[in-house]
Amino acid sequence: MDKVVELIDVSMNYHTPEGETQAVKNLSLSVDKGEFISIVGPSGCGKSTVLSLISGILKPSSGAIQINGMPVDGPSQNVGYMLQRDHLFDWRTVRSNAVIGLEIQKKLNNTSIKYVERLLDEYGLSEFKDHYPKQLSGGMRQRAALIRTLAANPDILLLDEPFSALDYQTRLALSEEIWLIIKKEEKTAILVTHDIAEAVSMSDRVLVLTKRPAEIRSEHPIVLTCALHTPISCREAPEFRHYFNTIWKELDIHV
Repeated sequence: MDKVVELIDVSMNYHTPEGETQAVKNLSLSVDKGEFISIVGPSGCGKSTVLSLISGILKPSSGAIQINGMPVDGPSQNVGYMLQRDHLFDWRTVRSNAVIGLEIQKKLNNTSIKYVERLLDEYGLSEFKDHYPKQLSGGMRQRAALIRTLAANPDILLLDEPFSALDYQTRLALSEEIWLIIKKEEKTAILVTHDIAEAVSMSDRVLVLTKRPAEIRSEHPIVLTCALHTPISCREAPEFRHYFNTIWKELDIHV
């Protein structure tokens, strides 16, 4: 399969007045087109740093990062980044929030506007286009944030704990919705999460990182036996508990 993301011996050092801190050490990984992978690891191990490196927000201290075979030398329009908080602007409607990235990139035209309108209609926000963020539930706000991320039509989505601020029931429902949207739109996705069940149920592979500096401790291709392959139904698969327990033990060793 085509590799859309590749990290080769990537290390990242932060410099502070107190000295140098190594956040990522000799990390190599690749992600195939259309794949959904999750990254889990101890708190503070460098998971979000890995996403920032892939996005081009941070430049690695050493090693190489490629997107679609091209070196990453800064933020790329091929990469969409969805954060823990939705960061919707309260003074803009759902529709105008959804197109803000297109405005910044000077890509707001009839074609891109139609694409955003389709996303809003197809994914449950057609009646809320002219509402403001404060009028939406937490789940709807995150759905609007995803559509804003998709509006520029990136190849790759980086998801940095996008459900962690939600209550459990909303989190479960939204993880299902967003997974379905990503699959339907044929995007490649990398999810950072603390939730092992979320990682196992949503992913084709789960990568477990060590304590800082982050290295890959293990990799788990996820194969679940379920009639309907969606995150909620996959939690009922007989293999689910095995993956969960294995990853939990690996994380517990390194807490």
